[in-house]
Amino acid sequence: MQILLAEDDDGVAAALVEVLYDHGHVTRRVRHGRDVLTYHRSSDLLLLDLGLPDLDGLDVLRVLRAVSDLPVLVLTARGDERSVVRGLHLGADDYLVKPVRLAELLARIDAVTRRSRGRAGTGTGPVRVGDVEIDLDVRRVTVGGDPVGLTTKEFDVLAALAVRAGTAVSREQLLDEVWGDAYHAVSRSLDVHLTQLRAKLRRPELLTTIRGFGYRLGE
Repeated sequence: MQILLAEDDDGVAAALVEVLYDHGHVTRRVRHGRDVLTYHRSSDLLLLDLGLPDLDGLDVLRVLRAVSDLPVLVLTARGDERSVVRGLHLGADDYLVKPVRLAELLARIDAVTRRSRGRAGTGTGPVRVGDVEIDLDVRRVTVGGDPVGLTTKEFDVLAALAVRAGTAVSREQLLDEVWGDAYHAVSRSLDVHLTQLRAKLRRPELLTTIRGFGYRLGE
C-alpha cells in the first residue's frame, strides 16, 4: 500500500517509515501541508500530523476533504478533546494520540483501509426513510429533495443504519462495520458522528437511541 506520511519530526518519521516498510507498505514522507495536497492522488492512505510547519493539519484535512475521499488517520500529540472532535468532524477516519503503540497503529491502518475498500461494493440502491433518501450506490443523501453534505465516516454510519432501516443496530455492530473495531476507544468517534448526523439531517426523530443497546433509523 502507498502511504503518505505528513510528519515534520525527522526521528518520528524515520521510525514510522521503517516500521511501515517492514510490514509491506511503501511510504512517501512529507514535512509540509502543501505537499499533502500535491501528492495525495498517488496515495492509498494519509497519516497526518497536525503540527506541520506551514499549515495546521486540521486546515489541510479541511481542504483535502473538499477534493478527495482518501482515508486519513490523524497521528498527533494534540490529544485535547476539542482537537479530536474537530478532526472527526472534518472527516478524519481515525484519530490517534502520540505516543502510540506500533501494533495498534498497524491495526488501525488495516481497519481504515479495509473499510475504505469495502465501501465501493456495498451499495444496494436508494433507501427512503421519511423524506430522507440515502443512495448507497452513489453515496448521496437528500432531505426533502435537498442534498446534504456528509463526511465519509458520517455517510458510512448512516449507510450501516439505512440497510437495516427500522431495525435496532447495536453500538458494537456499528463500530465493527464502520471502524473495524467493536470494542476500542473509537466509541467516542461514533458519538461524535451520530451527533453530526442528527444536526445535518434535521430529522432527529428518525434516528432513535436505544438505551443500553444502540440505534435505529426510522420506525
